[in-house]
Amino acid sequence: MAEYPTYGARTVARAETVNAFMRGVYGWMSFGLLLTAGVAWFTAASPLGMSLMQSPVLVLVLVAAQFGLVIALSAAIHRLSGTAATVMFAAYSALTGLTLSSIFFVYSMTSIFQAFIVAAGMFGSMSIYGLVTKRDLTGMGSFLFMGLIGMLIAMVVNAFVQSSAMSFVLSAVGVLVFTGLSAYDTQKLKYMGETVPLGDGTAIRRGTILGALTLYLDFLNLFLMLLRLFGSNRD
Repeated sequence: MAEYPTYGARTVARAETVNAFMRGVYGWMSFGLLLTAGVAWFTAASPLGMSLMQSPVLVLVLVAAQFGLVIALSAAIHRLSGTAATVMFAAYSALTGLTLSSIFFVYSMTSIFQAFIVAAGMFGSMSIYGLVTKRDLTGMGSFLFMGLIGMLIAMVVNAFVQSSAMSFVLSAVGVLVFTGLSAYDTQKLKYMGETVPLGDGTAIRRGTILGALTLYLDFLNLFLMLLRLFGSNRD
């Protein structure tokens, strides 16, 4: 009879760990988005923004630094301390804010605000679905990943073709892909929270930072696709 209370206590502890893990993921994701938004707004409102817009080389350097940082963080996450992972995530969010500042020169504030609200609603709904659904979304994730790869290849081709029709189609496909990934990645992170070592603060912090980065990218790309699809140019 003594086994049942022990099993129940472990079940409760595991549930509490999963809840704490997901709260950490959403908390750090929100921090990253706020940092990105703050840096983007400050950059656009300062002479630095104009300098970025007038220097394609500087923009390329920043984009390359972004890719390098996100790849390094994803690849080395299991070897990093919790603090190092957090600092790298914050640095990536700030770099993204620098490059994202260009949207304030291209789109109206109304369009940016509307795209953000719609993206938040879509992301929130699909993330909740990923948390509560009993359906295994692994198959959908594989399909979405293939769609993402095809979309990236088409975007590279369109960079040379410069087709407005293809840009519209790619933005529409991007909305579908990142909406679906929001649910898939959330479910994957929930499973990660169920297997993270109980009481291992470093492992939990690493997992929450990696999860925050994953959902941050889903949300940000969904927002950008919606902005490209429906955004109005700045007067």
